[in-house]
Amino acid sequence: MKKIIFISTTILLSVFSFSQMPEKFVKAMEARVPAVDTVYTVDGLTELANAFERIAEAEKNQWLPYYYAAFCNAQAGLMMGGGNIMAGSPEKTDPIADKAEKLLNKAEELNKDNSEIFIVKKMILTLRMLGDAMNRYMIYGPEAAAALEKAKTLNPENPRVYLLEAQDKFHTPEQFGGSKAEAKVLFETAVKKYEAFKLESSIHPSWGMGQAKYYLSQMQ
Repeated sequence: MKKIIFISTTILLSVFSFSQMPEKFVKAMEARVPAVDTVYTVDGLTELANAFERIAEAEKNQWLPYYYAAFCNAQAGLMMGGGNIMAGSPEKTDPIADKAEKLLNKAEELNKDNSEIFIVKKMILTLRMLGDAMNRYMIYGPEAAAALEKAKTLNPENPRVYLLEAQDKFHTPEQFGGSKAEAKVLFETAVKKYEAFKLESSIHPSWGMGQAKYYLSQMQ
């Protein structure tokens, strides 16, 4: 009974929180959030990040535009290496990581202990590591893993946790702990979590299902 009451209270608070958002802000976000899951070019993600940052500057008390701006910057930086841990260009990716981290810090100031924020923290730390993997792995590798574990602790049902775990297993060479077989299991878990995931609102994070299904299609 206590659990039911807690869940009901959480849902009511979420609905109330969403209803308190300015209509203009929600519409501006709704026009851009879907692109987070469909834009896969560095230029496109950078443009999208800038759009979210402009919204954040107009709505400084909302964490989501800062979050999305950080995510899009981190994703753009990660795409520069094409998933190749030997393709680092720190002179290009470090400034992107710096910008993403600054934006994410603002999101965290507004919404602490949020699983989604730690997901992006993990992405930023991975970006820093890939800038010079041979020299940075021992520093940023454990920090990235810790951020992802924190995201899982905060919300074990967050499908993006398992997506990022799967991507790590998929792209990491076997001699460093990678495994395509383990990655497949994790991608399958991610898909199941996505199917069961309850979206808090139309502008809250929902990205990643397409990525998980794409990877699985490559592993049949």
